[in-house]
Amino acid sequence: MKIVVTGSLGHISKPLVKTLVAAKHDVTVVSSKPEKVMEIEALGAGAAIGSVEDVAFLTETFTGADAVYTMVPPNFATNDWKGYIAQIGKNYAEAIKASGVKNVVNLSSMGAHMPEGCGPVSGLFHVEQALNQLEGVNILHLRPGYFYTNFLSNIGMIKHAGIIGGNYGTTGKNAMVSPDDIAEVAAHELQHLSHTGKNIAYVISDERTYPEIAKVLGKAIGKPDLQWVEFSDADNTGGMLQAGIPQEVANNYTEMGTAMRSGEMAAHFNKNRPKHFHKTKLEEFAETFAAMYNHA
Repeated sequence: MKIVVTGSLGHISKPLVKTLVAAKHDVTVVSSKPEKVMEIEALGAGAAIGSVEDVAFLTETFTGADAVYTMVPPNFATNDWKGYIAQIGKNYAEAIKASGVKNVVNLSSMGAHMPEGCGPVSGLFHVEQALNQLEGVNILHLRPGYFYTNFLSNIGMIKHAGIIGGNYGTTGKNAMVSPDDIAEVAAHELQHLSHTGKNIAYVISDERTYPEIAKVLGKAIGKPDLQWVEFSDADNTGGMLQAGIPQEVANNYTEMGTAMRSGEMAAHFNKNRPKHFHKTKLEEFAETFAAMYNHA
């Protein structure tokens, strides 16, 4: 099969490409960085260098593909993050229609049922809507939970303040996921094309309370008494601004945190929970977290 993978060689796309190449598929990787060509080709894939903001480039790259994996790359320079994400979704839809692609696996997120109020994830609501308007195209939206790798951004907080936290976490559980598990699901779906029509699949590796998360990560780094602390929205935004995060990005992350705190972000997931979680548990990620913590 000819399969196009967007997302360059990120946390999900790289293991996805490795799996597809090992299965003898003709894989093309979309990247905006020319310096990635050698690494992409070393994996046995072809490189398509261009921007997801360029519909003509996407159309040319998608043409002839049996299936496409779509994701919206981060853009922390935009003044309208949700709008940017929604526009990339429209670009993908236009290119898919023009190129004749019939099968798409799209990386979305838990919370993408919310058109507003969930930070960047509300942008993904509009991506799903744009793709769902395509006629005669099979779309599977993967809605993963909270990426384990997001916890890596808390390393500085732990080192300097001795705590971990966010503007959520006093109550409830966090449904989390390993990027490797997402890649495994995406690889299976791209190869088997078992979904017809428009579908949603939640991808979750583990689910824990926030005190449990702090305990597991703390134990791994030699801080068994590490505590999860819930911040106010104002303090959450202020902390990110002090760390050099742009205002637009900080505002959106805080908004997403409020949706996590209220439970609304997980509302659709809780009504449509998968029968099984995937294999990578928090304790396994904690080993990676500890290695990064000790290296930082």
